[in-house]
Amino acid sequence: MLLTLIAFLVALSLLIAVHEYGHYRMAVACGVEVLEFSIGFGKPICRWQAKHPRLGQNTQFVIGRWPLGGFVRMVDSREAQVPPEKRARAFDLQSLKVRAAIVLAGPLANLALAALIFSGLAWWGQMQALPILASPVPASWAEKAGLQGGETVLSANLAEQDPQPIEQFQSLRWLYLQADLAGVPLHLQIQKANGAGSFELVLPAPLGRVTDSLPSTKPERTQWDLLGLRGPLSPAVLGQLEPSGAGYAAGLQPGDRVLKVGGQVIIDAQQLRDLIRGMHVLADQPDPIWLIERQGQRMALPVRPQWLTPPDQPAHGRLGAFIGGAPAAQWARLGFLDGIAKGFEQVGQLGALTATLIGKMLVGQASSQHLSGPLSIAQQAGNSAQMGLVSYLTFLALISVSLGLLNLLPLPMLDGGHLMYYLWESLTGKPVSASWQQGLQKVGLAFLMGIMALAFFNDINRLFLQ
Repeated sequence: MLLTLIAFLVALSLLIAVHEYGHYRMAVACGVEVLEFSIGFGKPICRWQAKHPRLGQNTQFVIGRWPLGGFVRMVDSREAQVPPEKRARAFDLQSLKVRAAIVLAGPLANLALAALIFSGLAWWGQMQALPILASPVPASWAEKAGLQGGETVLSANLAEQDPQPIEQFQSLRWLYLQADLAGVPLHLQIQKANGAGSFELVLPAPLGRVTDSLPSTKPERTQWDLLGLRGPLSPAVLGQLEPSGAGYAAGLQPGDRVLKVGGQVIIDAQQLRDLIRGMHVLADQPDPIWLIERQGQRMALPVRPQWLTPPDQPAHGRLGAFIGGAPAAQWARLGFLDGIAKGFEQVGQLGALTATLIGKMLVGQASSQHLSGPLSIAQQAGNSAQMGLVSYLTFLALISVSLGLLNLLPLPMLDGGHLMYYLWESLTGKPVSASWQQGLQKVGLAFLMGIMALAFFNDINRLFLQ
C-alpha cells in the first residue's frame, strides 16, 4: 500500500512538474514575465526564488501541500493592473502566436517526456518475448481457428498493407491494437509449432462477431481476450509450492517441468492451468499420472489436484503451486538515432490510438469503461513499481502521453480550450468575450466533473465490485 501511494505521488508530481515547466520555459523564451511557478495546491511547504534572476524575471517557485495539480502565473492585465514598463511582458498583450505557443508548450512537454523515456528504454535495452503463441482459451475462437499453442508469428499486416516481420510479441500486440481500433482485420503468417510449414490466420474485425465463443467474458476484457488469445508461450515449469497444497503432497518440486498429464501432452503453462482447473478426480478413481522432467531426468508421479467448491465461485481444481516459466526472449537494444526515432514513433502511435479511442467513446463506438480514475492509476503505478524500474518508466511514459492529449481536448478548463479561443480569435479578428468565456467555463467544468465521476465509478466497479 505504501509503495503504491509513493509510486503514484512521484508519478503525478513529476508529470505535473514537466507540464507546467513546458508553459514556464516557453513563457520565459517569449519574454513573458512569470510571477509564480507552483507544483501542488494549498499551504506552501517549500518556496524559493533565483538568486540571480534573468532580466524581467523574478519567478517565485512553490511546492504546495497537495500535489494534485499545478499552475504558472504570469503578468496579465486581466488579473491586475500592469505598470507601463511591464506591459511588453504581459501574457494577454502578446501576439496570438506567442500565447498559443505558451499554452501548447505544456502538453508538448508531456509528449516530449514520453518520447525521451521510450528512447532511453530503447538505448538501455531489455529482454523482449518472442512472438510464440500460448495455448488458446478452450472452446474460444482461436482454438476453433486451429491454434494449439507453440505457433510462431512470422509476419503481420493490416488490410492491404505490406506484411512486416514480427520479431517480438509486443510488436504483435501493438499491431493488433491498431487493427482493433481501426476496425480492420489483421493478417498473420504463422509457422506451425512443429516447424513443418506455415499458414495464414486472419483475426476478424469488428471482433464483436466472435464474442459468443466466450459466454462469461467481462465487459472490460480486451478484444484480444475475446478471441481467446493469450500472452507469449510460457513453459509448464513449476515455481514455489504451498506446503499444504496437492502438488507438494504428491512430491512435485520447484523447477519441475510437466511434460504429460494422464497421457495428454502439455504444451505450455496456460494449458496446464486450464487442465488443473477442470480436473475433478473422483474418490474411487486412480490419481492421474504426471510425467515430469527434473534436472534432466524424467519421472512419473501420481498427482491429484484438490477439488474446491467455493460458494461464490465455480468449482475448480487447485494444485497449490505457481505455474509458468519465463517465455523465450531475446535482448533488444537500439543505437542513439534509432532509439530517438523509436521513442517518437511510439509516442506518435500511442497518440493516434488514444485519440481514436477517445473519439470512439464520444460517439458510443467504444465502452466508457476504458476510462480510468485515480484509484486505477494509483494501482497501476504500484504494480509497475513492484515489477521494476523499466515497468515503472513505461507506465510514466504512457500516462504522460495520456496527460498531454487530455489537455489538448477542446474544453474551456484545459489547454485545448484556450487554443480553441485563439482559433476563434484568428478567424474573427477579435477575442472571445468575457461573458462567453464564463458560460463556456461552466459547461466545461460540468463536463469534466462528469468524466471524473464516471472514471471514479469505473475504479470502484473494477477494484471492489468485480
